[in-house]
Formats: sequence, structure tokens, C-alpha cells
Amino acid sequence: MEFIVTIIAATTLSGESISHIADHADLAAIQQRDFGWIDEGKAGDFAVNAHDDEGPRVRTAFESALADLHLDADVIVQPAEYRTKKMLIADMDSTMITVECIDELADYAGIKPQIAAITERAMQGELDFRAALTERVALLAGLEESVIARCLAERVQLMPGARTLVQTMKARGSHCVLVSGGFTRFAEPVAAQIGFDLAIANILEIADGVLTGRVLDPIVDSGTKLATLGAQCA
Repeated sequence: MEFIVTIIAATTLSGESISHIADHADLAAIQQRDFGWIDEGKAGDFAVNAHDDEGPRVRTAFESALADLHLDADVIVQPAEYRTKKMLIADMDSTMITVECIDELADYAGIKPQIAAITERAMQGELDFRAALTERVALLAGLEESVIARCLAERVQLMPGARTLVQTMKARGSHCVLVSGGFTRFAEPVAAQIGFDLAIANILEIADGVLTGRVLDPIVDSGTKLATLGAQCA
């Protein structure tokens, strides 16, 4: 089987480093066909031949070579046959954007520390997501709807590389879906800016220009993300 081994470096990846990796002792028994740059000095691919079940061994060998060179880099090993992906499903907060939107809304309300603490506990799995979301949104009751637009304009920044990733995937025919436990008022404009085909998120209830402190059902949580993956694959 042919595997593609992608090296992505946090620092400059030199041609000399590539030669050292290829010559590393742990790689002596792995048949390497060629190397090609994806982005010169930053990322490139080795094409290697190995048995179907040897992916973990190939990864370990390349990681050992990088460790010997003291290179801070990621190693991705995947079958060449499935290199081009047909779908990308991604989270939004702290993934496609640099912030947690509910925490930033809370900052405008003057209660960011209280809500951020609940957010962190939920992300660590210490709290049921639905209960944590309900509790946090309740604290935002009375916040003016206009603050959402301010927060979007002033606080929400795309994660470096997010738009490039999605646009590259789409150029290769991939279907891209943003699924967030956050809110549609952020997810929909973010998805449009990055280039996602679809955005799924929670809906904040708003009445008379202010947040009511409630989220409309159904709640988007980890189960929704799994169900969306299955539905989109189908």
C-alpha cells in the first residue's frame, strides 16, 4: 500500500532536514518513493510503500527522525487512496475562530469570569453541555440584541488558516459543514465568510430587542455533531 506522510513544521523545514529525515536509521526499512513540497519550507509529503497495517510503524519512524533533528513538527500518515477528502465537518469556537462567543458576549454584560468558568468546566466534560449552556445563557437575559453585532465585529476573528483550509477543500470538491454548540447569529456569518456550505448552531431567543436568557430547542451538542456527520456521509 502507498502511504502519504505529511510533515508540517512549526519552524523552517530545510532541504537538508528533509535529507536527514529520509536517511534516518529508523526509516531504512521503509520504502520511500519521493518527496514533494506542499509549501516550501513549511510542509511537504513523503510517498512511502508499506504493508496495510504498518501505518503506526511508519508514523513512529518519522517522529523519531524529527525528534533527532529537534524539529517541532506534526506527522500525518494516511493511505494515498484516501488523501483527497470528500467532507469536512468542523467546530467553530476556538477552532475556526479564535474566541468563545458566549464568553465574549458575557464580557459586554460584565459577567465574563462567571460564564468563562462554566464554559471551561463544560469543555472539560465536568458539566452536562445542555445544562451548562442553559445556565450560561440564562445569565445573559436582558442583554441588548445589538451587542451580538458589536461582538461579531469587534471580537470575532478567524483562526489563521481557517478560510484557506475550507476554500482548498471546496476547490477539491469537498462538502464543508460548520457545526457549533454556539449560536447561529455567529455561526452563519462566520460560515459565510470562511466558505462553509452549511452552518448548524443553537438559536438564541430574542424578544423586544433583548436576549430572553433562553435557547430554542433542539439544542446542538456533541450528539448533534455525531448525527450531522452520519447524515452528511449518507
